[in-house]
Amino acid sequence: MAKTVLITGATSGIGKATAALLAANGYRLILTGRRADRLSAIGKELENLHHTEIVCLSFDIRDKNAVEEAVNSIPKDFRAIDVLVNNAGLAVGLNPVQNGDIDDWERMIDTNIKGLLYITRMIAPLMIEKRAGHIINISSIAGKETYPMGNVYCATKHAVQSLTKAMRLEMLQHGIKVSSVAPGAVNTEFSTVRFKGDTEKAGDVYKGFNPLMAEDIAETILFVISRPPHVNIDDILIMPTAQAYSRDFNRNA
Repeated sequence: MAKTVLITGATSGIGKATAALLAANGYRLILTGRRADRLSAIGKELENLHHTEIVCLSFDIRDKNAVEEAVNSIPKDFRAIDVLVNNAGLAVGLNPVQNGDIDDWERMIDTNIKGLLYITRMIAPLMIEKRAGHIINISSIAGKETYPMGNVYCATKHAVQSLTKAMRLEMLQHGIKVSSVAPGAVNTEFSTVRFKGDTEKAGDVYKGFNPLMAEDIAETILFVISRPPHVNIDDILIMPTAQAYSRDFNRNA
């Protein structure tokens, strides 16, 4: 039977691209996201294109009760989840700490850290029960460095890196793989969300160089999950050729 993969944040960007690539490669998918209409449309499109089985679960990953209800509603024949891709995450705002918007802070912390924990807390026991599985946490270059005005976002992604290491250690005895994929600049809705819908500011982020695309990260995720059983990719940092640090770009490349 084809492997079953649960992808959070599947309605756009890296999550959507990963869903498309895995569906094309014969994986069964559980797709989650807040935007129910978009999620349903993506699921139907991929089912029609690739004739694979897909379950869509619409909920806000920040809501612990909603996460529990959604996971408990997964059909019995989909509950043997082989791979969890913790992709849901965001950056909101770009301010020094003293001028930070607390609502922005809470949105990032609740999504990037607590949401990841909520869904992992529900799925990891299912993997432990069958002594097999793979958890992939989508981190960021911001989880390995810190840049001005990215304070809380960087802190959340540092937490993802730390949680990934903790999960790797704790899941070792259960035969479960754990990996981190940390992208640099990826041209998705990321900057539009960070600048709260200001598409002009968001577009400026990617001017003058070729950023990564969501499909680049999807291909990396496919590589990570398709390694043989004795191979675990602990951590991958993937950057555009024109980026060497969080804010160091060759914009004339």
